[in-house]
Amino acid sequence: MTRVAAIDCGTNSIRLLVADVTPETGELVDLDRRMTIVRLGQGVDRTGRLAPEALARTFAACREYAAVIKEHGAERLRFVATSASRDAENRDEFVRGVLDILGVEPEVITGDQEAEFSFTGATKELTGRDDLARPFLVVDIGGGSTEFVVGDAHVRAARSVDVGCVRMTERHLVHEGHVSDPPTEAEIASMRADIERALDLAEETVPLREARTLVGLAGSVTTLSAIHQDLPEYDSAAIHHSRIPYARVRELTGWLLRSTHAERAAVPSMHPGRVDVIGAGALVLQSVMERVGAEEVVVSEHDILDGIAWSVAQACPGSSR
Repeated sequence: MTRVAAIDCGTNSIRLLVADVTPETGELVDLDRRMTIVRLGQGVDRTGRLAPEALARTFAACREYAAVIKEHGAERLRFVATSASRDAENRDEFVRGVLDILGVEPEVITGDQEAEFSFTGATKELTGRDDLARPFLVVDIGGGSTEFVVGDAHVRAARSVDVGCVRMTERHLVHEGHVSDPPTEAEIASMRADIERALDLAEETVPLREARTLVGLAGSVTTLSAIHQDLPEYDSAAIHHSRIPYARVRELTGWLLRSTHAERAAVPSMHPGRVDVIGAGALVLQSVMERVGAEEVVVSEHDILDGIAWSVAQACPGSSR
């Protein structure tokens, strides 16, 4: 057994997992799993740079996570950074800040690496299930990008495209610094067309329609599950491996895109940082389900973060702390 820490820093959120991992048995036991909305990708699509206030929020979360890692005595740490820090002109400033606080450099991974980690984290518990047909299609809807991975026990094909809940919101629903409340039909149509173009790109390398089980990851999908179940608060145990029928995804997406900020904020399981971007994330999921003909999506709380933890336990180069 190895006690490891994994950090996934995306466009919208930064997340920490401290876990005891036993590669020989395939067991991963959570000790601490937490998420902070930092909006690292704020304005990156427009300016090409990480905003000072976004960096400040991210570094504050890193300080909190450093204390948690020390408290649990994790033996190794791996910090993976995704879409926003991959694209930014001033990413060196981000790298220096993380190194100063946590003692490791963030690995700015490629979209394909991101997809590999997501697939491992999402499917390691599912591979022995008789009620789920293979191959799996794992769809990780992030803030700045979405990863598509098809595979059985191992990845067969993967592709990352620049469509995420934050990027779509900022590109289509923000005008003069304000998010449309609610979006117009024209704005929704424009967003949908953008998503369809991204699906065309993904389908050039990933056989999306060959999948027999769709597995959905990340905050947009897990929040939809919480709303679908009418949970009084966000409950990871109830959400993990829940299933949402396509008809319900379509119904909820329609409501989220027609609702106001106040109506969405009143949902008890809604994280405040997702209120303005959940509609775009839900539309990505609905579009994927329609493209592949999926009757339902299996929701997983285990994703890229768990994949990173597995890689640490297997002593990946550069992961030691």
